[in-house]
Amino acid sequence: MTLFFALLLDGLMGEPRWLWSRMPHPAVLIGNIIAKVSSRFNHPPSQKIKGIILVVGLILCSGFLGVALSQLGPLAEIIIAAILLAQKSLIQHVQDVAKSLRMSLAAGRRSVAMIVGRDTADMDAAQVVRGAIESAAENFSDGIVAPAFWFAIAGLPGLIIYKAINTADSMIGYKNEMYIDFGWAAARLDDVVNWIPARLSALGIWLLTGCKTTWCTLARDATLHRSPNAGWPEAAMAHALGISLSGPRSYDGKMQVFPWVNAAGRKDITPVDIEKTIRALWITWSGMLALIAGFILVGIL
Repeated sequence: MTLFFALLLDGLMGEPRWLWSRMPHPAVLIGNIIAKVSSRFNHPPSQKIKGIILVVGLILCSGFLGVALSQLGPLAEIIIAAILLAQKSLIQHVQDVAKSLRMSLAAGRRSVAMIVGRDTADMDAAQVVRGAIESAAENFSDGIVAPAFWFAIAGLPGLIIYKAINTADSMIGYKNEMYIDFGWAAARLDDVVNWIPARLSALGIWLLTGCKTTWCTLARDATLHRSPNAGWPEAAMAHALGISLSGPRSYDGKMQVFPWVNAAGRKDITPVDIEKTIRALWITWSGMLALIAGFILVGIL
């Protein structure tokens, strides 16, 4: 019941800017802790061990915090869980890219730069759209399905632990010289906790959007992605829309040649495809809400 109302509250209200302009969001607080620990301890020797200790500490502290907050009662749990979900805010960020791109290519680049980690300065319009759609698909899994899944499994402690792991991965889980050892534990654990949610996200998009691609074809394309999890919702969205995602892109000034996901799909994509993505996300979110309501009715949740 709590999860149902938390999802509904997040879907209706999103992130209240008046609140987070006056106080830090919980994810920001977690990020600040990770940044301070990284600054203090991410240096030789034993960086991998230090990174493991950081992740274990985050899990223990997040678990204790979740247990303490869950004692505040169902209403508090609904509000806290809704704060840690991200359906409406995700939709708003992706919508902003479509609106900006319709104004100008430069505005579209600035907007998409807020939600992707790749170089955006030389993107053409199709690349801007592709970045927005990929971010939408991946973050639907990371920001809605995975938090809801772990709340269903382990309540508020499970949700907060997941958010801490996911935040750590987004900050230090990089395979570069600075973080390859210190961020190893965060990156590997994030792969583990997102393994099931990523595939559930893909399954939801595949089933509910009328996608005509077979599951085997979708799964084949998902494995082309460099991430063991992000490829699943991206492949599902690519096939649902009949477009190609992933492909070549630039990081830190260097062009990276990645394979296309759904290589046979359209590559001349436009802001209209962002709008189709948004509709697909709302349809899948609604299906998830209906499934949770069904579980409640039969006593599973």
